[in-house]
Amino acid sequence: MPSPTQRALARVPAGMRPFLVKHRKLVKFLLVGSTCFVLTLVVNLTLKLTVLEHKPVVALTIATVVATVVSYVLNRQWSFRANGRQREAVLFFVVSAVAILVNDLPLIASRYLFDLREPDVSPFTQEAADFVSGMLVGTLLAMVFRYWAMKRWVFVHLTERARAAEQAEQPQQAEQPTQASRAAMAEGSGDA
Repeated sequence: MPSPTQRALARVPAGMRPFLVKHRKLVKFLLVGSTCFVLTLVVNLTLKLTVLEHKPVVALTIATVVATVVSYVLNRQWSFRANGRQREAVLFFVVSAVAILVNDLPLIASRYLFDLREPDVSPFTQEAADFVSGMLVGTLLAMVFRYWAMKRWVFVHLTERARAAEQAEQPQQAEQPTQASRAAMAEGSGDA
């Protein structure tokens, strides 16, 4: 029975499959990130429109923390396929704490440095600036930082194991002739 990943790859155009397989860790990381982006957006807007109406940075921080916990579970279980070690969890949450600050910085700059808030701007401009700075720019910066930091410090042992497994597979693949090379060998042996 094919895995969900194999079923999804079967629906992708054949020309894109090698690229997606080669960069599968990044693709999975981006899918987890997209899911957590939607979760952050929903939690952030819910908080901003209810109990934290006048505290957008707090609302974004809480939403990002909720999404970070979900991200940890999904990245550990699926993107990086790591066993849950205590050291890994501590490093993940340290990196994520820094990433939350990176995520909040554009919103803080928008609101308090550039003063894009009421009464200086219209309510629509304030919300648009909050969305662009906090949800788009902040999330993009934090995503780049997280991917780099997760590969560099958190899921290091898994990356080394994956690299060793890939190197072990390559000689086996080189030893097994492809269909085209078998046909060429058959043609060559018929000429001799």
